[in-house]
Amino acid sequence: MKPLEKIRVLDITYYLPGPFSTMRLAEMGAEVVKIEPPGGDPAFSMSGGAVHRANNRGKDILKLDLKTEHGKAELVQHIKHADVLLESFRPGVMDRLGLGYKKVKEINPSIVYCSMTGYGVDGPLANFGSHDLNYLALSGVLSQIADSKGKPIIPKNTLADYAGGFAGSESILAALVQRFRTGEGSQIQVSITDAMATFQGTNLEYLISGISGDGIPEIDGSYVSYNIYETKDGRYVALAALEPKFWTNFGLFAKRPDWISYQFERTESKEHQKITELFTSRTWEEWYQISLETDFCLTPVLRPAEISQHPHFANRGNLVSLK
Repeated sequence: MKPLEKIRVLDITYYLPGPFSTMRLAEMGAEVVKIEPPGGDPAFSMSGGAVHRANNRGKDILKLDLKTEHGKAELVQHIKHADVLLESFRPGVMDRLGLGYKKVKEINPSIVYCSMTGYGVDGPLANFGSHDLNYLALSGVLSQIADSKGKPIIPKNTLADYAGGFAGSESILAALVQRFRTGEGSQIQVSITDAMATFQGTNLEYLISGISGDGIPEIDGSYVSYNIYETKDGRYVALAALEPKFWTNFGLFAKRPDWISYQFERTESKEHQKITELFTSRTWEEWYQISLETDFCLTPVLRPAEISQHPHFANRGNLVSLK
């Protein structure tokens, strides 16, 4: 039996953060009904519906026009039997539809009602339209995803959307625990930007301590022991030999015990050039095999199509299957 079996969830969200959040609940056994407008989730407009397919597995889709009395009445019937309602409209929209928390609580006092927004339900940006890139930028995270010149790079993955999704499912689970203890429902507000900003905790401690304004110096790409290296065939591997024992193992593997003292040499040094030459002496496939056989924190930089082929994911039940 999965932990959330017999828990009913109403998902009134679009695109990625909300649907990802409730998909996680569905994977834990919850019965999730996703409410979509007659024309479907707007995510269908992106790449033929790929975003929708990726984030709505295990759900029942129900199309309702919430601007009509009939649509709202049908949703109310689902609310009566729901344990959780997650919505991601801009602040005030659910109230205007007559489906805000106060109204829904009257219908179902024990419901967990979660509102997921970009910036919270009040404040100067509450109604500000934004997407993943905006949340990354405002949270300070984007400034730390930069090239060697310090220019921020657009990530190819929606990091903030996923962070918001995790924060949503985590908050809902905590509220369900509270309900099981007290019998009372609750209202939750999840801000995607706030969730992303919590990733800055360690970096802010470094700032407050006067150590660094850019996070952890040892892992910022400045040192030879914690870096990304190009291989002979133009692919890349990640070396993260942060502890002395791992760096020592690397030096012994390379048959260069003199490199053991290089661990915190800068990337602009002549030592870095020597290590770079070592990595370009072998192909990606060769380094891939070495990564499976050695112990100095080396991993290949996999492409999406290659993930399911790696022994780790094959052993984990193919969590990222392409099927």
